[in-house]
Formats: sequence, C-alpha cells, structure tokens
Amino acid sequence: MAETMRALVIDRTGDADELHVADVPRPLRVSDEVLVRVVAAGVNPIDVKTRAGRGVSAAIGSYPAVLGNDFAGVVEAVPYAAHPLQPGDRVYGMGRVPRTGGSYAEFVTVSSMSLAPKPASLGFVEAAGVPLAALTAWGAVIDVARAHDRQRILIHAAAGGVGHFAVQFAAYFGADVTATCSDRNVEFVRSLGARHVIDYGAERFEDVAGEHDVVIDLIGNVAADTGSRSLSVLRPGGLVVNVPTGSWPTMAEEAAARGIRATGYSVSPDARTLAVITRLIDDGSVRVHVDRELPLADGAEAHRLLEGGHVRGKVVLRVAEDPA
Repeated sequence: MAETMRALVIDRTGDADELHVADVPRPLRVSDEVLVRVVAAGVNPIDVKTRAGRGVSAAIGSYPAVLGNDFAGVVEAVPYAAHPLQPGDRVYGMGRVPRTGGSYAEFVTVSSMSLAPKPASLGFVEAAGVPLAALTAWGAVIDVARAHDRQRILIHAAAGGVGHFAVQFAAYFGADVTATCSDRNVEFVRSLGARHVIDYGAERFEDVAGEHDVVIDLIGNVAADTGSRSLSVLRPGGLVVNVPTGSWPTMAEEAAARGIRATGYSVSPDARTLAVITRLIDDGSVRVHVDRELPLADGAEAHRLLEGGHVRGKVVLRVAEDPA
C-alpha cells in the first residue's frame, strides 16, 4: 500500500478557499484503531468553524491538516485477526479531529469503539451523513433531555443536519415536537414527525409556541437572539440544551435568572449508540436526507454551502467510487 494518500487539507485557517487537495502521509493504525478506506465523508458545521479559525482549531498540532469527522467506507486493517470487524467490512463512524486525522481523505484511522457496521439500507454517501449529526441529536434529545411520551420539545433549525435527526428521535420516543424552520422546509420537517412547525420568517416562535418542557437549541444567539428568546417558552424548571460551540456565551446566567436549567452538549463517537441508530434506520423509523453530494475536490464549495445556511439535512463529499 502506498505511503501517501489524496486528501483535502488546509495549510492555515481562513476562508473556504484554503481547502485544497494534496498528497499527505497515509495514517498508521495503532492500538485498537481500525484503518478504513473512505468512500464518503460528511461535512459538518464544526468543520467549517475549525477551518475558519474557531471550533477546535486551537488543537490542530501541525499543518497541512485534514478536517472531517464522519465517514463511511471499507475496513482495510484491524487490530488483530479475530477482531469483530474484518477487512472488507462496510462501516461508518466518526473520529476525534484534530486529535487524529480527518475523513476528508482516502484513509482514516479511528478507535474500534467509534466504528459500526454501515446500515444495510443506505449507500455510502447517505451513511456518511449520519454519524456526527445523528449522535449529536441522540445525545441532546435522548441522553440529556430524555425524550418521552407527552413531553413538549421545541427544536430549532429542525431541517438541518442535527435538527432533522433530533425531530425524528424525539417523535419516535413519543414527545410532542414543535419545530422551527424556513418556509421551504415546513412540509419536510412535518414529514419527520413534528406535530407543530413554525416558519420563523412568518412569525416569532415565542408568540405561537406555547409552553415547553425542553428546547433543543441548534442556533444560539448568532441569529436573532434565538437562544435568549427560547427561555420565554420554557416552563419553570424546564431545560434548554444548546449545541453549537460558542453560540450563546451568556446562556447559563440568563437561564438561571429565569429558573431554567441549561446545558451545552458535545458529541461522543460511541459505536454502541450508533448501532442503535443503525437499527432505527434499517427498520425505517429514521431516515437521513442528503441535500448535496460533491466530489472531494469541491470541498470549498461544500463549506460555502454550510456557511450560507439553509442546507436541508446533510452535505457529503464523495472521496472514492463505491466498492464492487
């Protein structure tokens, strides 16, 4: 196997045009890691923030740096002969970028605890759009908010990558879901299981939403003070879960002043949870929507799409052709 690989890299943080294709050293598998030949890589807001000098950019140890957290591909090498995963297995998962190299590349190494068999019902491109967004939604909605029957949950940015999974998980576990989105996504979000859908361009959600037990905040205060306004629709003792990094610095103080519980959330690349999500996908209870598939070389365009907002579901980079 060649010692180098093709990857989409940055030599410094900056705008989307910093992304370019280059040959870089192929990652070496160590310890419990699995070497995966990447077929497709998901593109996420954290990638965009990190490339721009925010996100987790402070942890980048050297350049050129390969971004990209989640992927779908084929196992190339495993820790030992009797490992549950074997060369040739079709898998998906996410790594811990930039602690390890990212998925915008022909190969990636990840802990075997962060890797699961790919859903049989999905192609590689669709599967690559699942791990980070779905695990984030599961963590916020199920692990933190503990979605259950008749619980009233408001989900912002419900048509986005994390949002479209959050709506489905909350509805699956019986919650009464209210969701906000743009006009063009109202029917899409309703089809995911939201009982009440608010077009944020036509009306202010706090005027029509009523009282809720939980707000899953996927926006923060970076747009129209969405986070702060959300406090007014929570019951006393209710919970707000804010996900986007650095999007609402004053959340804890504002929530405490109103008698509301508040927390951020950071995703864990847990294969056990991903396996549960896989079963929900394969039995038809949950679906992933891929808005755009682009070749690896068009990674800058993928980042610009996310920066522009209004992506429905996920944007995915095609790294290689599907295996035979």
